[in-house]
Amino acid sequence: MIEGEGFGITSLLRGLLGIFTVLGIAYAMSYDRRRIDWRLVGGGLFLQILFALAVLYVPFVSDLLEGCGKIFVKLMGFTEAGLAFLLGPYASKTAGFSFLIHSLPIVIFFSALVSLFYHWGIIQKVVKAFAWVLRKFMNVSGAEGLVAAGNIFLGMSESPVLIKNYLPKMNRSELFLVMVSGMGTIAGSVMGTYIGMLGGTDPAAKVMFATHLLSASVMAAPGSIVIAKVLCPQTEEATDRVTIPERIGYKSNVLSAISSGTATGVKLMINIAAMLLVFIALVAFANYILSDIIGRYTGLNEWITEITDGKSRGLTFQFILGLIVSPLMWLIGVPSQDILLTGSLLGQKTILNEFVAYFQLQQWKDAGLFMYDKSILMSTYLLCGFANISSIGILLGGLSVLAPEKRELVSRIGVPTMIGGALVSVLSATIIGMILG
Repeated sequence: MIEGEGFGITSLLRGLLGIFTVLGIAYAMSYDRRRIDWRLVGGGLFLQILFALAVLYVPFVSDLLEGCGKIFVKLMGFTEAGLAFLLGPYASKTAGFSFLIHSLPIVIFFSALVSLFYHWGIIQKVVKAFAWVLRKFMNVSGAEGLVAAGNIFLGMSESPVLIKNYLPKMNRSELFLVMVSGMGTIAGSVMGTYIGMLGGTDPAAKVMFATHLLSASVMAAPGSIVIAKVLCPQTEEATDRVTIPERIGYKSNVLSAISSGTATGVKLMINIAAMLLVFIALVAFANYILSDIIGRYTGLNEWITEITDGKSRGLTFQFILGLIVSPLMWLIGVPSQDILLTGSLLGQKTILNEFVAYFQLQQWKDAGLFMYDKSILMSTYLLCGFANISSIGILLGGLSVLAPEKRELVSRIGVPTMIGGALVSVLSATIIGMILG
């Protein structure tokens, strides 16, 4: 594994090229290019770059984020006590790491914790602070700042509940931001699963990935506003400032909050396990047709294996996605030797989901296929979001309940917001890659 050469003129130019590429894609797809607020875009990029620099080079900030990462890892460890009681010796990692046993149950525990922290008002205070920063630097409405900040900790279905009374009055640009911020970030309840997946049994690796996943979530908040307001600029009067609700969506006492969060976590865990089983099986089926039949009898397998130096085993679903997305990966600064791998991961995340993509990242990382550490870190940021096809249906279902009168608008802007959510993660990966060098 090769480390990056550090920040320099080449890294800066590649990063700027990547930023302009991402903004250029958003600009080309914009509903109204003349109404784009470039001051807002500049403020958002400034916040992202400032935070990325602070995480990597300011000891106080990096230590604080690393400390939060250690807390995350410590909390994950408590899940093992419950697993040991339920599974006995089968809960041990001595026989190897099992995603079903050692990663997925963390979703239940973290879901209960999120519910408990919300009941105590802890999440509200942190969200309020982030929302204040976003409003000051980017001049967005209270509802927009609140939902963008809320998505750092909550899921794309839970965060809109913070502003449910304002959703019916929201204009297209504001609703567009609600959806992009939901797809451009991940929920705190599933972050532990990604940490366990990528870190495996190595405590130091867990802390490192926890630090960068937390960084990616924070960077995605201003990034979501930037991308959303380029794709769909504000052309109507903004929603009035709002205040964060104290207890909305959660039970009135501690035990009710824990049980409610646990029930939600169980549903989420079952849903994730089912999706992974089906999607990974479908990829295996597609690879059988592509590689074992088409690639085998046409000789493409040997040719692809040779030109990729063994990184691809032939004509596979992953190789095709990597080939399609690889030009974008080069433009955003991914090392040339790893563009096929990172491009494939982004394609898998968008077409399937981020769980499948993170699982693939973990497999390729453990197999030593990546040439550069930088590529692994950029991939971590690249996949940190819910932007995939199935998320359109999830948002449509959730927002239709909260604001039935907006159902038609939500369905009409579903695909553009998914693309916007993907661009948010790409923008974060570009900035972190530029600074890493």
